[in-house]
Amino acid sequence: MSDAISRASGSHSTPSRRAVVSLPAVVGLSLAIGAPQAGAAEQRDRVEPGVELEQVATFDGAMPTGVTISRSGRIFVNFPRWGDNVPFSVAEIRDGVPVAYPNAVVNQADLSDPAGHFLGVQSVVVDAAERLWVVDTGRVEWADAPYGGPKLVAIDLKTNRMVRTIVFPRDIAGPRSFVNDVRFDLRRGYAYLTDATPDRPNGLIVVHLESGESWRRLDDVPATLPEPDFVPVIDGVPFLNKPGKAPGTPVGIGVDGIALSPDGTWLYFCPLSSRKLYAIRTNDLVKRRTSSKRDELSVHDLGTKGMSDGLEMDQSGRVYGGDIERRAIVRRDRDGAFRTVVQDDRLLWPDTLSVGYDRNLYVIANQLNRQAAYNSGRDLRRKPYVLYRVPIGNGPARR
Repeated sequence: MSDAISRASGSHSTPSRRAVVSLPAVVGLSLAIGAPQAGAAEQRDRVEPGVELEQVATFDGAMPTGVTISRSGRIFVNFPRWGDNVPFSVAEIRDGVPVAYPNAVVNQADLSDPAGHFLGVQSVVVDAAERLWVVDTGRVEWADAPYGGPKLVAIDLKTNRMVRTIVFPRDIAGPRSFVNDVRFDLRRGYAYLTDATPDRPNGLIVVHLESGESWRRLDDVPATLPEPDFVPVIDGVPFLNKPGKAPGTPVGIGVDGIALSPDGTWLYFCPLSSRKLYAIRTNDLVKRRTSSKRDELSVHDLGTKGMSDGLEMDQSGRVYGGDIERRAIVRRDRDGAFRTVVQDDRLLWPDTLSVGYDRNLYVIANQLNRQAAYNSGRDLRRKPYVLYRVPIGNGPARR
């Protein structure tokens, strides 16, 4: 997420968390991979022995946010246009250096052809069919997105050509929307995205991949909204909107991280301004609403995982997230317990997570909290930004 998006979020009120439908483990619920279980004690303070970060790549230019790994080990990253000099918004890491992908032309922020260019890419994800999907907010340095800007773009990794563009209608992702991350279920034919705009609504977007149709679910329910007056402590100081000398205000960013269970039956998600993890059955999401009333779906409150900017799932059904305040990565096991995978001072704002076929978890550490808008107008980021990986003994949960 960004400095500008958080500044705008402070003026909105947030409904009480008590409105969330919080369910214990359902009677008779199968212990299938990915099914959320309740009741296990947290063990986040216990770090797994012998697990260490390995540096993969460094970035001396623009700040990256997203990373994804192909089956053959190709690494892709993205750079949102938040104010840094961003010559390209999507890149492949080649010999340790980011190179514009699939080419330099499509990476030009050409507002005369918003559907044909990457304007403000927030996330990149490789699906099970070896296509790279690009999540474009359509927003360049926080200007309103033109129609055609908010979109999903698929690139065939065999030919390195764009093969599909799904443009979101205005009522799904408008000028102030902030489509943030995506997961794919190719067996059933759906994609699921988060929309973390501070201008509301915060919610999930469902895309029927064959037709390209899309619809919204869980708009502005408590589970997708930032927690009221949430003030984490990061880098030893309260994390606040503080662009100048005036006293800071809470950063309120809604649903952000997302993960899909290996069997495709559960979608996990979390607001950024929260330490909670939630889950919902995908069968509830793929049904279109029949009225304009707000969703009343069964959202499962899975407990406290720590503040996380991204989520990921492995093939065994374990959910990973950052714990930004502790400079750590945590894992929710199938018994419902949260455990710390690694804790390292170098994990300064662990952002996007991605599981590779090499059985490593990749993570971007990008110092997002050190942007000027959170530090009285001073940019405290110190380059390089770093891509790390850590062994987890499991591959990705791609469908």
